[in-house]
Amino acid sequence: MNSPKPNVAVIGGGPAGLMTAETLVAQGLSVDVYERMPSLGRRFLMAGRGGLNLTHSEPLEDLVARYGEASDRLGDAVAAFDPQALRAWAEGLGQETFAGSSGRVFPRALKASPLLRAWLGRLDAAGVRFHLRHDWSGWGEDGVLRFATPVGEVEARPAATVLALGGASWPRLGANGAWADTLRHVGAPIAPFAPANMGVRAPWSPDFAQRFAGAPLKAVALTFGEHTVRGEAMVAAYGLEGGGIYALSSEIRRALANGGQGQLLFDLRPDMRRGDLASRLIGGRAGDSLSNRLRKMLKLSPVEIGLLREAFGADLPRSPVGLAAAIKAVPVPLTAVAGLDRAISSAGGLRFEGLDDRLMVRARPGVFAAGEMLDWEAPTGGYLLQASFATGRAAALGLCDWLAEQA
Repeated sequence: MNSPKPNVAVIGGGPAGLMTAETLVAQGLSVDVYERMPSLGRRFLMAGRGGLNLTHSEPLEDLVARYGEASDRLGDAVAAFDPQALRAWAEGLGQETFAGSSGRVFPRALKASPLLRAWLGRLDAAGVRFHLRHDWSGWGEDGVLRFATPVGEVEARPAATVLALGGASWPRLGANGAWADTLRHVGAPIAPFAPANMGVRAPWSPDFAQRFAGAPLKAVALTFGEHTVRGEAMVAAYGLEGGGIYALSSEIRRALANGGQGQLLFDLRPDMRRGDLASRLIGGRAGDSLSNRLRKMLKLSPVEIGLLREAFGADLPRSPVGLAAAIKAVPVPLTAVAGLDRAISSAGGLRFEGLDDRLMVRARPGVFAAGEMLDWEAPTGGYLLQASFATGRAAALGLCDWLAEQA
């Protein structure tokens, strides 16, 4: 007679949790997924609003380096389920992918719902059971999992568990970081949460904020400290958002911590030298206003001209040489970073020293962890989802290895 399949639990129904469940069921285990929200993959669907950037097509070594201090711990998991494997997985669900000019990889559909729908259908057909509105509240004295549900407390006794509870950003979509106290209580080391890939606050004048909120600054270079990136930024009523800002966000966050100050420099024409800008400005008509000269001779947009006036005020140079220098280095003081409630991702979480090489929580044998709840951060560009998928798979394989040892 065949022995029954070991039952395992996955807590969290985002990308990491669902990849964990898929890997576990493929290994012949009986899998239950518990999710506190009424539906699965809410953050995944939110990511799809921007086209669903699944991963990046750059060389693997460069991609792994994007994880900074966590590169050593994430490298093996990402190498074992690399961008090519992720693309093949998506295409196995009927979602063809492509790499854009920036190297970012997207599904052809440019949204998350078709992929998620096909994925959940495959998991259901494989026998994975989903339990929605199950809010994990920790362990009972005998190690039982406890969940708060609309009909009261529910308990589960799996042979092993994978936690894929997410970080602490966008809490209304499900992940709120409340699990940190539960793990801290059992002795797991937790790094404080902080916003990552977030906007920054700037002291705009009311007129500038009202007039230009929502306007993009395209194809600019942004410098903070020693770090310069090319990209774009979006003016917000409170400050700045966008890919160029997110690429500098960790450096900005550290500089502004504990009341620090910082200044962001915009180069509005990074492909032109200062002397070339000055030469063009000399050719303007004598009767033109400053705004007309900038618009006609350099094709500056209204928001770029507005940013120059906002930054320099009455001190904005009028001479071609001085004006060219201003265009190449527009200073914007930064006062703070935007909070976790609207950050794309979060830094902090379960520290890697609290995990073994299989992603098992040292303080709680038989419990594994994956995804954004781990203490790592990365820029936008596909790196967040890539590591979430890869660590979900790695935690599942680590669980299988541990179960085999116990047997």
